[in-house]
Amino acid sequence: MSIPESQLEIWSHQGAVTTAKKTHESIRKALDSHIWLPGVSKPEVYLQGSYKNTTNIRGDSDVDVVAQLNSTFQPDLSELTDHQKILHKQAHPDATYLWKHFRADVLTALRNYFGDSAVSIGNKSLKVVGNSNRLPADVVACLQYKKYKYFNSVNDQDYIEGMVFYTLRENRKVINFPKVHYQNGTEKNGRTASRYKPTIRVFKNARTYLVKQGIISKDLAPSYFLECLLYNVPDVNFTFNYQNTFCSVVSWLQKANMTNFLCQHEQFPLFGNTPEQWSSSDSQYFLQMLVNLWNNWN
Repeated sequence: MSIPESQLEIWSHQGAVTTAKKTHESIRKALDSHIWLPGVSKPEVYLQGSYKNTTNIRGDSDVDVVAQLNSTFQPDLSELTDHQKILHKQAHPDATYLWKHFRADVLTALRNYFGDSAVSIGNKSLKVVGNSNRLPADVVACLQYKKYKYFNSVNDQDYIEGMVFYTLRENRKVINFPKVHYQNGTEKNGRTASRYKPTIRVFKNARTYLVKQGIISKDLAPSYFLECLLYNVPDVNFTFNYQNTFCSVVSWLQKANMTNFLCQHEQFPLFGNTPEQWSSSDSQYFLQMLVNLWNNWN
């Protein structure tokens, strides 16, 4: 028996958003209240992840918040000519206020605002506990990242904006493009008559159901990878109802050559061996479990 349309429709619903907005606002207030050094701009504070992308489902808790410093940034000059690299160097001297300084200041600002006991240090983020007015938050302190297309002067340049930070335990550089991820998802949702994001929520809820049933581990199909996987599915597969869409998407993915699949921001391959990439074998196993769920629903 197939999964009923009524069940899929329930799974398509978005989770709560009000407390996520309050959480974001509280982090922004905490950082705005900090006295920053002269010449250091206040960080840009914005949501990323499922709450930003409106793909959150019921049960999602931690809110991903970015605290991004733009007065110091890291460039990717690999696409520039030698002459453009010289021009960029002349326009942008080396910074003295670095990521480690910024992260330390963000930690101080959060602890001064929320209290020492409410803020802990994670490998990738600073963790703020929730209360009755806000959800728990993972705050990523990062620098702006600029992947340059060309650079002739500060008034004649083009780049793709990302973010960059380092893990504490491994001191490993992590680069992401959350603004591009959001923009690409919004555009795909528009092209599919607003069917793309509800379909993501359907698949995320199906994943959660499989986890609760003990069929798959909770780490097999992380939400970010799942969203990126569906981004690679052609728009035409997001059809007029959820049953048709579910079958069409899973069938297409099982036949597809996933070698060249990209993350939703289109800057990195989805599959690979880094911690920021998914295992292709895990994705194939997850798809097979979805087929089994469909065929054995009762």
